[in-house]
Amino acid sequence: MKRITIYDVAKEADVSLATVSRVINDSNVVREDTRIRVQQAIEKLGYKPNAIAQGLALSKTTTISIVMSERLISYNAKILNGLMNIASTYHYNIMFHVISKGINEMSDIVESIIKSHVDGVILFNDDFTQDEMEALLVYQIPIVIVGSKIHKTDLPNVANVYVDFEKLAYDLVNSYFDKGITDISLVEDKLNMYMMNRLKQGFEKAYRDKGMEFTNYISFDDSYKNSYIYLSKFFKKNKPSQLIVSFRDSQAVAVMNSLKEAGYSIPEDSELICILNNKYLTMVRPNISAYSLPEYDMGTIAMRLLQKMLMEQNSGKPRFIEQSFSFIPRQTTK
Repeated sequence: MKRITIYDVAKEADVSLATVSRVINDSNVVREDTRIRVQQAIEKLGYKPNAIAQGLALSKTTTISIVMSERLISYNAKILNGLMNIASTYHYNIMFHVISKGINEMSDIVESIIKSHVDGVILFNDDFTQDEMEALLVYQIPIVIVGSKIHKTDLPNVANVYVDFEKLAYDLVNSYFDKGITDISLVEDKLNMYMMNRLKQGFEKAYRDKGMEFTNYISFDDSYKNSYIYLSKFFKKNKPSQLIVSFRDSQAVAVMNSLKEAGYSIPEDSELICILNNKYLTMVRPNISAYSLPEYDMGTIAMRLLQKMLMEQNSGKPRFIEQSFSFIPRQTTK
């Protein structure tokens, strides 16, 4: 039998998650007709709000929830180290939630967070919708989103520690425009489409500002098990751009091997840049150029920021803390 969640109640009553949460907590800001509709939906579906969740706003547990996708754990290790070290300093307990498609969905995690009496949430990137954030904020749970820049929100107690990947992409493309190079490709990374969209927006803006259109976005469908299989075919049929940009190490290596197999040389025929830097990029030949991001610092700042929000009794305004980035030239760029 399907477990009834707060999502089901919101859908049945045709209201937001936050409205359902307010009714559960007997808030006086909900209109009477809306309150009745939500209560009827709760009774109809047999939803049973957790008693702990109903008293959540009244007490603290020194427990922090960290939420991230299972596909990105290895790429966020340094951020996690920063988070965990500062959490240990403040003697916080950590409840780690992993989003796994088909196994542990975001709806399950929101329910668990509400029922687990946590003090705050640190979320990697933008896996929460604004409606889901509002539902948590009804329980006075502050949220820090770490990784990429989110769209500005007017919600209180939501903070963002980020690298502006759109700006990074914009600056990168313009630096090559200054060299007279306009033939640039971006390889899609299906593991993190939010960051890919940010990068793509930066590419598009740079081209648009020069009166051009960005068209070299290399994408492939789910029929391919990995990017290498697709790219090896792609570069045997298509001449590579003068610059190819990938997001992470495995894609960069896939691009490099595919180009070599197709008879192209790096960086003579095509330059290659990987956005996320790690040790493996220096283990291949040629070494792959990348960007240095303050990942560990992002983790420490995010946890310290959450601690500050908790100490201020959730009265703060939205906070957006941008982190810097720098280019690391290696052997795949001229």
